Amino acid sequence: MGAFGWFWKAMGAQSERNDKKSKAIVESSSSATQELAALDDAAVAQAARDSVRDGEIADKATFLAALAVASERTLGMHPFIVQSQAVLRLLTGDVIQMATGEGKTLVGAMAATGFALTGKRVHLVTVNNYLADRDAEWMRPLVEFFGLTVSSVTEKKTADERRAAYLCDIIYAPVNELGFDVLRDNQITDRSQTVQARADVALVDEADSVLVDEALVPLVLAGNRPGQAPTGHITNVVSRLREDLDYVIAEDGRTVALTEDGAARVERELGIDSLYSEENIGTVLVKVNLALHAKALLIRDIHYIVADGKLQLIDASRGRVADLQRWPDGLQAAVEAKEGLEVSEGGRILDTITLQELMRRYPLVCGMTGTAVEATDQLRQFYDLHVSVIDRNKELQRFDEADRIYATVEDKSKAIVEEIVAINATGQPVLVGTHDVAESEDLAAALRERGIAVSVLNAKNDAEEARIVAEAGDIGRVTVSTQMAGRGTDIKLGGATEEDRDKVAELGGLAVIGTSRHRTSRLDNQLRGRAGRQGDPGLSLFFVSLEDDVVKQGGGDEALSAQPDETGLIQSKRVSDFVAHCQRVTEGQLLEIHAQTWKYNQLLADQRIIIDERRAKLLDSAQAWEELEQRAPQRAAELAEVPESARIAAAREIMLYHLDLAWADHLELMDDVRESIHLRAIARETPIDEYHRIAVREFKELAQRAVEESVDTFKKVSIDEAGAHMEDSGLARPSATWTYMVSDNPLSGGGNSVLKGIGNIFR
Repeated sequence: MGAFGWFWKAMGAQSERNDKKSKAIVESSSSATQELAALDDAAVAQAARDSVRDGEIADKATFLAALAVASERTLGMHPFIVQSQAVLRLLTGDVIQMATGEGKTLVGAMAATGFALTGKRVHLVTVNNYLADRDAEWMRPLVEFFGLTVSSVTEKKTADERRAAYLCDIIYAPVNELGFDVLRDNQITDRSQTVQARADVALVDEADSVLVDEALVPLVLAGNRPGQAPTGHITNVVSRLREDLDYVIAEDGRTVALTEDGAARVERELGIDSLYSEENIGTVLVKVNLALHAKALLIRDIHYIVADGKLQLIDASRGRVADLQRWPDGLQAAVEAKEGLEVSEGGRILDTITLQELMRRYPLVCGMTGTAVEATDQLRQFYDLHVSVIDRNKELQRFDEADRIYATVEDKSKAIVEEIVAINATGQPVLVGTHDVAESEDLAAALRERGIAVSVLNAKNDAEEARIVAEAGDIGRVTVSTQMAGRGTDIKLGGATEEDRDKVAELGGLAVIGTSRHRTSRLDNQLRGRAGRQGDPGLSLFFVSLEDDVVKQGGGDEALSAQPDETGLIQSKRVSDFVAHCQRVTEGQLLEIHAQTWKYNQLLADQRIIIDERRAKLLDSAQAWEELEQRAPQRAAELAEVPESARIAAAREIMLYHLDLAWADHLELMDDVRESIHLRAIARETPIDEYHRIAVREFKELAQRAVEESVDTFKKVSIDEAGAHMEDSGLARPSATWTYMVSDNPLSGGGNSVLKGIGNIFR
């Protein structure tokens, strides 16, 4: 078993003991359920409350029985034994693995109710707005049965609506909205403006996606200010540049740079001597690079769509439009200029937080997903969370066919179309998982040319999501979707009404086809899990080409010779093993990126705690006035006639303004440092050590500067009974804020997104 075999053996034994203990409790709850079923609603609810002692569920069997009876009466759903086991594991703080279609929504609501009955406020974290709204309303009768309150927080809700929702016992909300509300609350100047009430528990749906895959994606709050947008002339010049001649794209597809010939061409067409002269390097060159990034790296219908004359970003991990999100640093304006749209006002970053840092703010984190086991190491390393595998209610009947591997994307694309046509001819429903909007639309167009009706689910029409997904299991249906992992709606055989369930089952159930391997096997398994729900028959099949991103990135420079047949199909165990190897390499790359990025993020996270504590003191006391009075006694004396409450509020506003400004400057500086840290590392210093040294030094200066500038403003700004007139001195806070889309993950794309000539790959 290796050097640490004893450890893994002990972990396995512990998990087994927990499993046996959970099963014993669930078995004993069955008899209690029969007894409680004879009581009225009030008595059942009281039994659940009586099972709680000293903030803990002391009588778990009675508690589970009360939940089962309440679920039956309010929702018409009787929990399976495995669902009750899952509830117990969640209540101990585990991440549970439950297969798709096994009823995670009910499990989450039952566990959240249990936490709430012990006096804890629960954030039930979803991956999108639709699921937050749907699940809160769906599970409301169960929660309210026990006298508890439930609500949802979604993107469209106002500050007042959010404020009311956050005071409930159980709050369903997308992870991004929770994070952005934390950031917005870090901009307030009076406690009455606070939106989010603190919660004790984060119960995370799709836990591996939120806690691992998207953990390092920073949520960024920005404020308005004139930006550095590329001018129309620069955009026109850059649009004519040619790849490999005037510019080159890095192998990983993340960066682009001018060649010497390209730089000379730009200089000639702009009529300047040098892009790299002192007068141009901070202005013209910045705009040229932004325009070049927009031209070469950001592809319409993959990274963004244009709808109603506006640019809309696509959240690659979920295949949805990312509403109210923009790219930073003039990039948004560059893409708008490229597309001939009205260019947005620029902005500066006010604050940022990663999902990992957000989740670590909760005293207790637990979660559920269909694919937790493969993420066990990451969950333990970064959150100290343990995984519990919950058995299926019914045995799996799905057949997982071996991958079909092709030499080229073109061969693979033709084979995918032929396979779908063949399956569709039998009437068996087909669900195809693609990686981006362009791929989904190319495939749908190719299928329609063959006379097949196709439902497409991607970022352009995700408002129709529930209807499309619900009908995907009906006879003869072909559904093409981007990123099925976070869709959240079960696919029932025979359609939403299950009218033709038996016919579809006879045909073999739902057939799931993946158009390429994902960067981790977990994402493959999330797609597979759409078939074979609750013991249904089903089929899963993945198509791969040796030109796919996962093979190119994972294979590196490794050479592979193979003999395809006339269709391009390669039938070789050696090649199959190589593809699996490439996927393991990309998984390893992701873990290494996570570990390295975590080291950079952690110091800023620790510094944020200090800023948060400072803000709390300024907000909750008269400390701001006391400090300013001590440092500028003469000015304080001049304000003796101003009411005390106004003086305190003015001092607070001044000090918070400069603290927040200094923090924003610090984030901007450290972002620049991180971009160039390989150049700054000196002698034997490692980049991370040098980064930490700079961060610590600059943070000390931040605190001092914020106080000094506060004193200076205090001496100059007009203060009366209305407070400090900051705007008159040009010190107004941003009149508008929005969120930026940023990703630290170089493998966040998938499929064939960086392949040259992606257009019409299915033709």
